[in-house]
Amino acid sequence: MKSTQKITKALQMVAAAKLRRSQQAAEAARPYAQRMSAMISNLAAGISGSSAPLLLGGTGKDDRHLLIVATADRGLAGAFNSAIVREARRKIAELINAGKTVKIITVGRKAKDQLRRQYGAHFIESYEIGVKTPGLGLVQPIAKRVLDLFNAGEFDVVTLVHSRYKSVVTQVPTLKQLIPAQIDETGGSSAFYEYEPDEVSILQELLPQNITVQILAALLENQAGFYASQMAAMDNATRNAGDLINALTIQMNRTRQAKITTELIEIIAGAAAV
Repeated sequence: MKSTQKITKALQMVAAAKLRRSQQAAEAARPYAQRMSAMISNLAAGISGSSAPLLLGGTGKDDRHLLIVATADRGLAGAFNSAIVREARRKIAELINAGKTVKIITVGRKAKDQLRRQYGAHFIESYEIGVKTPGLGLVQPIAKRVLDLFNAGEFDVVTLVHSRYKSVVTQVPTLKQLIPAQIDETGGSSAFYEYEPDEVSILQELLPQNITVQILAALLENQAGFYASQMAAMDNATRNAGDLINALTIQMNRTRQAKITTELIEIIAGAAAV
């Protein structure tokens, strides 16, 4: 138990050190992703429904869904991965019960392991994150695969399932629709902009980049949430190991004292008999 306590304490310290960098990366990615969404909303306001790009207006159907489920590759982080997978299972079951066709792409080994047992027939592809901070080298192949499948008419709606980092103690499983792109009707800027070239041309370039940006931001949020959960889980494990060590120490001392007492009684009884 003392060896286990040393391991959990070391993991807690490592997670705390990595959390600081991961939190900074997640917070640095938020403004760009938010401004990207705001720009798309502003551009979409000047486009009629018939001329909107497919990534914005959609196919006009809601029959085939693709879920991108993003978790971590590793465990020892409490309920972090399970909470994301639980939200994904809820959404998948809801869509299947409604008669929709569901396909799944997983990012992270834990999502693949937990979902394949129940929804293996729905899998398209799986990606692993690795130990480094997620970057464009990881995200661009995923975004390209999603765009290729959408352009081939494989699905109508794409939803990203990930964990949104709020604080060290709070991570919220979140569903974010990527295709068709979500338009913020109230949060966009009220300022008038004159775009050149026209809005449709800009959106055709911007919308594919938006998918890459949103997936990257989600993976960075995931990483920060993972290290926060791991730090908390290892702290609890270290405390529990300490409590168990204390309980076992008391039990050991009582057992030793009982043995010593028994031996003394036997010695005294033998001496008295002589």
